[in-house]
Amino acid sequence: MKIINLRDYYPFYTQDTLLEVSDEVAQAMAEAERLERNYISRMYYHKAQYSLDAGDGIEASAVECRNLSPEVVLDLMERHCRLCRALNELPEIQGRRVEAHYLLGQSQKEIAEAEGVAKSSVSESIKKGLAAMRKYLEEN
Repeated sequence: MKIINLRDYYPFYTQDTLLEVSDEVAQAMAEAERLERNYISRMYYHKAQYSLDAGDGIEASAVECRNLSPEVVLDLMERHCRLCRALNELPEIQGRRVEAHYLLGQSQKEIAEAEGVAKSSVSESIKKGLAAMRKYLEEN
């Protein structure tokens, strides 16, 4: 049995927290720590920390925003606010389903299973919600 300090492995520990673990666990944690350090070292060596081909697209969107003029950014913010207001005008069930489908990326089948309703009712609700949002945006 070995005693490890959780503060060495987890950055959110602010005080020393000693824990007795088996030799296999201590060895696995040390190996994981070593692999993480090596990965970070290789990433900086190859300058991959600035990669624009990340799967989540965070870096690419950050670069795109730098190229936009203040007027375009303001226009995008206003559109976003209008869409949020239109979504908030929907009845609760329609709004929840539209949000789950378009913002959270859930399929209509997943929404139907989560709510315990038929897929057709979710589909119809989303269709009516989009029509109501379209009408609201045309009026305002």
